[in-house]
Amino acid sequence: METEIADLATRGATALVGLMVTEAWARVKPRFAALFGRDREEEISQELDEIQSEIAEAPEARDAQVPQWQRRLRLLLQNNPEAATQLRQILDEFTSKSPEQPSTVIHNELKDMTVHGSVIQVGKGKVVQADTINGNLNF
Repeated sequence: METEIADLATRGATALVGLMVTEAWARVKPRFAALFGRDREEEISQELDEIQSEIAEAPEARDAQVPQWQRRLRLLLQNNPEAATQLRQILDEFTSKSPEQPSTVIHNELKDMTVHGSVIQVGKGKVVQADTINGNLNF
């Protein structure tokens, strides 16, 4: 159980700090404020705004925030089991479990040619560098 809480706290803290610099921040901030707040939502919301401003001005401050929010989330999750459900809902809504990578297909076909000099072809997973090519070259 402790491992699950630690993992969820890590995911939550990383998402929280990461979302501070996205367009989704205005929508997700009230959800995190409610999660942490419990009668202190306004105070938490102001704190989140201050941290968001710091990160916007100095992106390197982002890395220092994650462990702090991770600790706070872990304590919250240990003391309030219902918070885990709320946090999972936020993560499901605002983070992608498997980010889709754009696919790029490149097809080159050189037939019946002789090249003297340098040929360099670089592509995802394929690199060809040659001085002389006699014959066909297919990718």
